[in-house]
Amino acid sequence: MEPLTEHRLVSGPAVYGFLRLVRVSEARQEALVASLAEYCRSHELELSGVFTEREASTGPGSAAFTGLLDVLALPDVYGVLAPAASHLGPKAIAAERGRRIEAAGSRLLLVRRSHPACPPITSGTAARRHSPGTTRLLDAES
Repeated sequence: MEPLTEHRLVSGPAVYGFLRLVRVSEARQEALVASLAEYCRSHELELSGVFTEREASTGPGSAAFTGLLDVLALPDVYGVLAPAASHLGPKAIAAERGRRIEAAGSRLLLVRRSHPACPPITSGTAARRHSPGTTRLLDAES
């Protein structure tokens, strides 16, 4: 079944991309922009622009991020899209930038979320292959 919006011209919620590309090749940049565009296409969002930070900043207020905050103040902007949280910068800077995005009333969308560490297998549990690429933990008594 196809979404109804494929049959009508409907613009999706506007989002802006943010990439932190310190010492990254042009091919890698193009691939990351393409992944943001594909994410938007599959989630019926409108990628309105991409802000790119090219220098390792010492704080959350780089020129690219300040520009991003400026467009978040525009009407009908839904949020910010990044390939992963690491594109917002090192952990402390990323946390502050996340707070600033939220304070602007926008959502932070990540194409790839970080996965929490898998819980260790203890003697009371056994691992069993459920399907290719996944592991399911079951009670030893099951």
